[in-house]
Amino acid sequence: MASLRVPDDVPLPSEDCNTLHKAFKGWGTDEKAIIRVLGCRNSCQRGEIREAYQQIYKVSLIDQLHSELSGDFRKAVILWTYDPPERDARLANKALKSRKKGITRLQVIVEIACARSPHHLVAVRQAYHSLFNCSLEEDITFHVPLPVRKVLVGLVSSYRYDKEVVDSIVAILEADKMREAIETKHLDLDDFLWILSTRNVFQLKATFQYYQQKYGNSIYQDIKSCGKGLLVSVLRVVIWCIDTPEKHFAEVIRASVVGLGTDENSLTRAIVSRAEIDMMKIRGEYFNMNKTSMDNAVKEDTSGDYRNFLMTLLGAKI
Repeated sequence: MASLRVPDDVPLPSEDCNTLHKAFKGWGTDEKAIIRVLGCRNSCQRGEIREAYQQIYKVSLIDQLHSELSGDFRKAVILWTYDPPERDARLANKALKSRKKGITRLQVIVEIACARSPHHLVAVRQAYHSLFNCSLEEDITFHVPLPVRKVLVGLVSSYRYDKEVVDSIVAILEADKMREAIETKHLDLDDFLWILSTRNVFQLKATFQYYQQKYGNSIYQDIKSCGKGLLVSVLRVVIWCIDTPEKHFAEVIRASVVGLGTDENSLTRAIVSRAEIDMMKIRGEYFNMNKTSMDNAVKEDTSGDYRNFLMTLLGAKI
């Protein structure tokens, strides 16, 4: 499911650090060496490299990358090099501190809460507290208006049961409750939001399935019919990230490359955050949805070292 290609024989962290240190020395930076090392190591291996680099050279690898690289390439490499919980904590903080609070920004919070494991969410909340001296919930409360604030606080505060346990009777009853909220266009009802923020993923998928069987449309379609406000947009992302996260990220990538300009921040986030999880599924969904290759779309809309790095994470041989 992951697109990341890790070599069979991985050098020792000290050897990778030596390669990186040589890449930074002199008048120019050897970007290919940086891509060859960091772009082909999993999160555990990157963590070992970060620790070894600090011990050997008495300087942070992240700081070194920041001083040696530039532009979108620098942003992508640094995001990738962070420990995943710290990466997501920083992405969440940036989204919340942005002046624009549209769906492009706030979907970052939904992705962290709904498209990753409960254990990862706890780690993100811990990292957020350590980095920014407040809780993620506090910053959501301060920066996001009601009723979207209510949704996001509920999602990030939850710790979902992560085993495959489904109660069919509960799924049927809660499908009816969700239908009532949608019909009355009261999407901020406590029961509706409680179901979305606390039930385990398998239970929610069963609820969504019963909903479609009984009412003819998917819950995603019916929420879409409630209007075009930010609450509706956020809840649609919640449904997709819980039910079919690969479709959500395929759409994020499509939206980031369509049209005249490229949304490098969204493109980078989608590829960096999913390369070790389900990028192969995302690639398949992208083709199903757009009848064209995701890899070609990324190639055509990016350039230089930034393109080479993203394509390496997608599994291409550069």
